[in-house]
Amino acid sequence: MTNPFEYAPAPESRAVVDIAPSYGLFIDGEFTEGSGEDRNKTLSPATEEVLAEYVQANEEDVDRAVRAARKAFEKWSALPGAERAKYLFRIARIIQERSRELAVLETLDNGKPIRETRDADLPLVAAHFFYYAGWADKLGHAGFGPEPKPLGVAGQVIPWNFPLLMLAWKVAPALATGNTVVLKPAETTPLSALFFADICRRAGLPKGVVNIVTGDGRTGAALVGHPGIDKVAFTGSTAVGKAIARQVAGTAKRVTLELGGKGANIVFDDAPIDQAVEGIVNGIFFNQGQVCCAGSRLLVQESIEEELLDALKRRLGTLRLGDPLDKNTDIGAINSAEQLARITALARTGEAEGAERWTAPCELPSAGYWFAPTLFTGVTQAHTVARDEIFGPVLSVLTFRTPDEAVAKANNSQYGLSAGIWSEKGSRILAVANKLRAGVVWANTFNKFDPTSPFGGFKESGFGREGGRHGLEAYLDV
Repeated sequence: MTNPFEYAPAPESRAVVDIAPSYGLFIDGEFTEGSGEDRNKTLSPATEEVLAEYVQANEEDVDRAVRAARKAFEKWSALPGAERAKYLFRIARIIQERSRELAVLETLDNGKPIRETRDADLPLVAAHFFYYAGWADKLGHAGFGPEPKPLGVAGQVIPWNFPLLMLAWKVAPALATGNTVVLKPAETTPLSALFFADICRRAGLPKGVVNIVTGDGRTGAALVGHPGIDKVAFTGSTAVGKAIARQVAGTAKRVTLELGGKGANIVFDDAPIDQAVEGIVNGIFFNQGQVCCAGSRLLVQESIEEELLDALKRRLGTLRLGDPLDKNTDIGAINSAEQLARITALARTGEAEGAERWTAPCELPSAGYWFAPTLFTGVTQAHTVARDEIFGPVLSVLTFRTPDEAVAKANNSQYGLSAGIWSEKGSRILAVANKLRAGVVWANTFNKFDPTSPFGGFKESGFGREGGRHGLEAYLDV
């Protein structure tokens, strides 16, 4: 993208990752072929090249994985917490040792910039395993009773936007609390989960404690519906989350759902403009806006709208879009052709409904899936781009005059996952935060995560919490 400075290319080497042409399923501690012949391909979003083939697991494969997890549960749950912690610590250390390799792998398979996988994703992945390793021998002091028990076998379905981090969010607390796991990664990003299987083997994790089945939504439905699953954990779209809720209704299965969002980023007239602009950029353009808690609705106080938007457009003109493996890249590739088509269609809808579109000047690569950072101004709460989750680098800008109006507009959404507040007045931040119906509210920052802090939402953003002490409860019989 247009930049007053010239950058020499600084590509991260692909040589640190050895991707096999084909992968099987990881069941009972071993890689194995699927019972059927169906296989899928995973592509690099930046180049559209085929990275590897993998198994499309069917119901028979899922059943094998669940039975392996059930068999392993008896011994794993009986281990003292301090013994389980040793395995989690080993996993965390191996992740740290292989962090460069895993960061490159994640960028290749997902399309996000290497600086994000290297500096955000991988440190957080290791931190989650370290954190929950520390809880494994302290469960009786977590506030869930003196002797909380694990639930059994956890069926976990994770999305493509943070493949390895979402794995860590789910696997680490499940293992720390004595549960065993059958995990299904997203169909477009299965590789980091398959590499994690090898990490489990290197850590000496007992066979069957972690099992990984790959495939599309059919595999996920088979896993969620399996009678041997005691706990379902899902992160993904609201539509699929509703289908899962219907599927498990009437059963004894415990469920946590972390679904979509349409986060409001509220900027008051006393906010530091430059700091707020950086927070806005991080809130919506981090990972190309493919973040459930993205600050995709900018609510700016009317008196500073022009000043803020001028500064924001100048900042967007300095972002670099291109090769995700280049360490200078700010905006990477959209994860799939399907997702790019959805973003494109919703952006066209915004224009058709009368919102004013501004797109950052940039040259899109000829191969791969790309969408330039885009703003919509003149947006009302009736516009589709202000209501629907776009899950891309598209920001809708609305204005407000009073704090009460800001709160009303922020809460006028079917979602309730995240929000941000920008102001120099602590009292204003606290007063507004207490009125927002959002699971996470950031103050003078955005998209900051920590394994000790719980994360989750209200309304159609799901229910339950992941992370922190609260994240243990979903895997315990309390």
